[in-house]
Amino acid sequence: MSLPTSNDPFAYNSTAAYLPGLAIPYWLNKGDNAWQMVSATLVGLQSVPGLVILYGSIVKKKWAVNSAFMALYAFAAVWLCWVTWAYQMSFGKKLLPFWGKAGHALDQGILLSQAGLPATQHLFHSGDQETAEITPFYPMASMVYFQCVFAAITLILLAGSLLGRMNFKAWMLFVPLWLTFSYTIGAFSIWGGGFLFHWGVMDYSGGYVIHLSSGVAGFTAAYWVGPRSTKDRERFPPNNVLLMLTGAGILWMGWAGFNGGDPYSANVDSSLAVLNTNICAATSLLVWTCLDVIFFKKPSVIGAVQGMITGLVCITPGAGLVQGWAAILMGIVSGSVPWFTMMVVHKRSRLLQHVDDTLGVFHTHAVAGFLGGATTGLFAHPSLCTLFLPVTNSMGAFYGSGMQLVKQVVGALFIISWNVVVTSLVCLVVRLVVPLRMPDDELAIGDDAVHGEEAYALWGDGEKYDSTKHGWYSDNDTQHNKAPSGVTQNV
Repeated sequence: MSLPTSNDPFAYNSTAAYLPGLAIPYWLNKGDNAWQMVSATLVGLQSVPGLVILYGSIVKKKWAVNSAFMALYAFAAVWLCWVTWAYQMSFGKKLLPFWGKAGHALDQGILLSQAGLPATQHLFHSGDQETAEITPFYPMASMVYFQCVFAAITLILLAGSLLGRMNFKAWMLFVPLWLTFSYTIGAFSIWGGGFLFHWGVMDYSGGYVIHLSSGVAGFTAAYWVGPRSTKDRERFPPNNVLLMLTGAGILWMGWAGFNGGDPYSANVDSSLAVLNTNICAATSLLVWTCLDVIFFKKPSVIGAVQGMITGLVCITPGAGLVQGWAAILMGIVSGSVPWFTMMVVHKRSRLLQHVDDTLGVFHTHAVAGFLGGATTGLFAHPSLCTLFLPVTNSMGAFYGSGMQLVKQVVGALFIISWNVVVTSLVCLVVRLVVPLRMPDDELAIGDDAVHGEEAYALWGDGEKYDSTKHGWYSDNDTQHNKAPSGVTQNV
């Protein structure tokens, strides 16, 4: 294809996009850059509005505003922390084997240069280079954006364990502290060039960094915060099942960016990752639904959403590392094992009964994330590993020795132990400043007491219409129970 001549009136518009210059450096691949920004936006949409909607609708009506706001606040707070210090701690130059050096990502000299993860150069024991530093063909601004929405969704997933009772002011302090001292450790250790990265632990897109950590940290924080009110623990129906499905749908479709963006390129492995994501999620949802029908005689919509989530979580560590048949097997595992831990083990375990994990994040994210990491250690295909991993000759136990499975288990144990310790310390520090749990009077009322706002202009949870309580005007109004002109009260 020849470029238009200078006499062509559209010559400038046609060629300017392909001419080198300050805005189009030689290293820029526009396709990769566009896909990375789209992927980041899809992941962002999983949080806002995806999980905001899901959280606001899956909880009891009196907690709809508070639950949605916890997600929205975390998303905003992470952004400022990320660009100010946390990005460099997660993906910058090495400070410790598990932590990067703190620093900002705000200067155009950094953001407009080619993206690079300086600690990811992998060397042989001899000191010779085995794998070069990761340097995608787009600017650092795209990398910072992409990694930020991953950090944000981790805090939002963690919040699912704390809905319906955590003091909002305590949550405001918890978010930046946990991001700084927990998330950045896991991210650098496994993704940013830390010791687990160079050892060869496989976590394609966050089964450990995001899901295992949020599930364990959420469960730990739930222990320190304490339970919901007795009345809420006994009865906590969703206030809008259809809206919950809307949030769940956004979460599922957004996972295309979650797993499809992690090769840092719009390449063949990205396509495979997206396909495997949907295969595993669909399989897991169907398995969970079948188990509900077999044992409870009814298919549950909430159960289907839980099965969808466990499937998405399970495939995440190996989305671009396993074949399609393995994705189906992982879906079967993720639709059955977390179902068993939630429906059977949870009811028989004193610890699980004692800790009030509101949305069962321990089961849907910690258990499913660990299963995903372990099955990746079994099924990771050698040829697919070469497309993504820094350690050459990596493969799952199904194709070679069991060493990769050992690495996966050790990596999971590190994430689990670190999150238990650091989350506990963060909670203990926060409660020196403000109480972790709301006072009983706020727990009894909910959103109106905490925020002065309510989600719906409807009567209470499961209440029948009572004219003495639900009249057109307040009790202090002289026209109490009198309908406005032209309006008939039909009950």
